[in-house]
Amino acid sequence: MNLPNPLLFIPLFVAFWVTYLVLPGWIKKARKFGLTGKNMNKLGKEKIAEAGGITVIAGFVLGAFIYIAIKTFYFSSKDNLIEIFSLISVVLIFAFIGIVDDLLGWKKGLSRKFRLFLCLFASVPLIVINAGNGGIDIPFIGVVNAGFLYPLVLIPIGVVGASTTFNFLAGYNGLEAGQGILILSSLSLISYLNQDRWLALIGLCLVFSLIAFWIFNKFPARVLPGDVITYPIGGLIAIMAIFGGIEKIAFFFFIPYILEVVLKLRGRLEKQSFGKPNRDGSLDLPYDKIYGLEHLAIKVIKKIKGKVYEKDVVFYIHLLQLFIILLGFFIFRKSIFV
Repeated sequence: MNLPNPLLFIPLFVAFWVTYLVLPGWIKKARKFGLTGKNMNKLGKEKIAEAGGITVIAGFVLGAFIYIAIKTFYFSSKDNLIEIFSLISVVLIFAFIGIVDDLLGWKKGLSRKFRLFLCLFASVPLIVINAGNGGIDIPFIGVVNAGFLYPLVLIPIGVVGASTTFNFLAGYNGLEAGQGILILSSLSLISYLNQDRWLALIGLCLVFSLIAFWIFNKFPARVLPGDVITYPIGGLIAIMAIFGGIEKIAFFFFIPYILEVVLKLRGRLEKQSFGKPNRDGSLDLPYDKIYGLEHLAIKVIKKIKGKVYEKDVVFYIHLLQLFIILLGFFIFRKSIFV
């Protein structure tokens, strides 16, 4: 396997440092102008800067553009530029939807129907370039060409589904960023092994931006991500699955989110994922029933160690995600290690 050109590490370096250096300034400005929110898993009235994910988008986009510049001017290649620009367009549309939601407030934000419509609109850049190969691998049948159904129906469903459901498993310090790092890193590795090097590098641009953000967002968080980053992360997961032809693998990695949706539907999408904070910082279940993986984690951890803290919930969800990723690599090893 040929090692990547060292120049290709520059976009990753830029993506990380732009986010890392800009974020402290964003935290100060957000506090100054009242763009703050309460940590729902803690008692007290302390406010934390919100919508910090906007700096992740800035780092990601700049890193992606530098990759395009290196690809164009140094390697004299224009391969996959249409795909890259359509990908960036989708991410920016999702970021716009998220920042509007963040500015209006998560309780008074966009209505579900209008948000769903906007997320559907975000898939248009992929539809117009007829992204993906249009093939669907059906068990016991094989690969079936879906024709125009793939770009017109399956792509919108995949993009909307991934972007909106990624936003469900959230609300704990470091959870969204950590989940994004785990899933996107895995999909980037698979893309690299499948010779989709451009897709792997674009995915890693967001991973490195998220790592910089996670440093400020991990427990105890100094900034909250907001919808401005959760929608783009879910959207990019779907995009990488489509462009890389790894829909089945990405769907498998998304099992925690599928479980989260099932549990949320149990509460008619009205129950919140937060825990019930105690004076000592520990968490209890807020409801009699389980309405999310976060609640399930609280219940299981409490039986194991007695008291549950916010960082414990995040750790165990990450552990579950990592287990599913490793299991996915084993199950789909023939299509990954080609």
